[in-house]
Amino acid sequence: MDRVSWRTQVLSNHLHRPSASAPLTANACVGFSPPKLSERFEFDTKEMRKLLDLHNLEDRDWLFGLMRQSKLFNPREAGGRVFVSPDYNQSMEQQREMTMKRIEYLLDRGVFKGWLTEKGVEAELRKFALLEVTGIYDHSLSVKLGVHFFLWGGAILFFGTKRHHDKWLRDTENYAIKCCFAMSELGHGSNVRGIETVTTYDSKTGEFVINTPCESAQKYWIGGAANHATHTIVFSQLSISGNNQGVHAFIAQIRDGNGNICPNIRIADCGHKIGLNGVDNGRLWFDNVRIPRENLLNSVADVSPEGKYLSAIKDPDQRFAAFLAPLTSGRVTIAASAIYTSKISLAIAISHQQRLLPLLAKTYAMTFAANYLKMIYVERTPESSKTIHVVSSAFKATLTWHNMRTLQECREACGGQGLKTENRIGNLKGEYDVQSTFEGDNNVLMQQVSKALLAEFIGAQKRSKPFKALGLEHMNTPCPVIPSQLTSSTLQSIQFQMDAFCLRERDLLNRFAMEVSQRQKQGESKEYSFLLSYQLAEDLGRAFSDRTILQTFINVEATVPAGSLKSVLATLRTMYALICLEEDAAFLRYGYLSADNIAAVRKEVSRLCRELRPPCTCLVQQH
Repeated sequence: MDRVSWRTQVLSNHLHRPSASAPLTANACVGFSPPKLSERFEFDTKEMRKLLDLHNLEDRDWLFGLMRQSKLFNPREAGGRVFVSPDYNQSMEQQREMTMKRIEYLLDRGVFKGWLTEKGVEAELRKFALLEVTGIYDHSLSVKLGVHFFLWGGAILFFGTKRHHDKWLRDTENYAIKCCFAMSELGHGSNVRGIETVTTYDSKTGEFVINTPCESAQKYWIGGAANHATHTIVFSQLSISGNNQGVHAFIAQIRDGNGNICPNIRIADCGHKIGLNGVDNGRLWFDNVRIPRENLLNSVADVSPEGKYLSAIKDPDQRFAAFLAPLTSGRVTIAASAIYTSKISLAIAISHQQRLLPLLAKTYAMTFAANYLKMIYVERTPESSKTIHVVSSAFKATLTWHNMRTLQECREACGGQGLKTENRIGNLKGEYDVQSTFEGDNNVLMQQVSKALLAEFIGAQKRSKPFKALGLEHMNTPCPVIPSQLTSSTLQSIQFQMDAFCLRERDLLNRFAMEVSQRQKQGESKEYSFLLSYQLAEDLGRAFSDRTILQTFINVEATVPAGSLKSVLATLRTMYALICLEEDAAFLRYGYLSADNIAAVRKEVSRLCRELRPPCTCLVQQH
């Protein structure tokens, strides 16, 4: 039976009640065998993969090959192909030990070679690519590696100087030490500036003394602390001669080489979680733990042997901002891994046009956005630090929220089968839910985006000069005009799509700036004025993120020559743009689009779903 006839018969069985006298016959859906990717499409899937993965394709395939060769990764054959996936039915203790065994296997095969000791764009891209592969396999594995290499290793690289690089980087890369990153506290997650751990300098001994003064200051959710870590970076207030110099980073040993906890340190397990049970999250207390003066990571600030505080950055706010640098790489990797997880769930569940195809288009758009974020990060300069901070904050929030929505829709699309562990989607929901919280709560990150846009707006007004940053150059041109009647061809045009997104962003930024200014004139503080305008701030953050993502899609599409690949990309780009128009109430709330226009958008989305249905199987084959 061909696929069309089969679908027709199944639908007929659902819609028509058989008569009582009708004989029992074999049901089409019971006897159905799904096609082995039979819905071919004319675009080149290999070329599409190059656009999606962008870099280090051979390295990615090499690492997948290593995984398929070892029983540690649970390889199994199905349909002539070998698949690997974790066993989430294991206990928490088993998952933790299995994560470490997998790391040791990859270490022995040179996977981590150069992750910290090699410099340059190519080395960083290879590291990103291999970390993404581990995340496709298992979130616990990638998080454990991310904490060790990107957080601890990133702190040594960014905050340390040559003495720290020489002493710690190679041992970190070779896992001679196992490391964690102690920033979050029980009472201080997103509010890093308010952490309560205190480190004082003892000029008599030339040592720093780290102390946990109260229960809310205990370091909490520290990945690696419960079982395996031997060393940690401690973020702490630095007290010099009774003066608080703000948050600084210190190296402390918490276990010896045999796994024994060091004196004056207490460690407790955070226990079983809804996901990420392969990561041993723990709690840390420090009872006047003494460390050498050299263990202060001193690229931003230092303390002389006599106890004098030294820093080239005199502004405390700028100094604090410098201490958040390692979190930027974390947001980059989180954004990228979230999209790979969306791809996995869509590849498993793709079947529902109206529910999943818009999410497929969004996943493509956000893939290109994540690739753009990686490239501006690896090619970073001091001048681009603000852009990277704002874009990484926006994308980390937007892409992880999208991932959780996609996982939920895919789980439901699979019905009861979506509850089975072997389906993976249910487990992935638990594994990746935390992404909306760690390394920056998404709502807080989006507030930072709006604050940055407001600062750029105020700065441009004060200077009476054009906008030159954060993609706000469109604010320098005349305000876009949206046609009163939207045809299908208009809705598909790049010009219309970008005009609509830019109109929303510029109007929201103007409204936000005006509202905050009015509140300040009424006597409110700048901070409280911002909080009272949180609704506009929320809308503005979303508008910035959507517009930036659309621009990255347009840029990628422009690199592809005319043909079937470019055609399907254009369809996906239009679906992404229109589903954003349909889903964001701001377009109606502030009158950017009329009710008739929104109706036209919705009708076009339905048409695009029908157009994307034939190639959708090929569109999820890339990974």
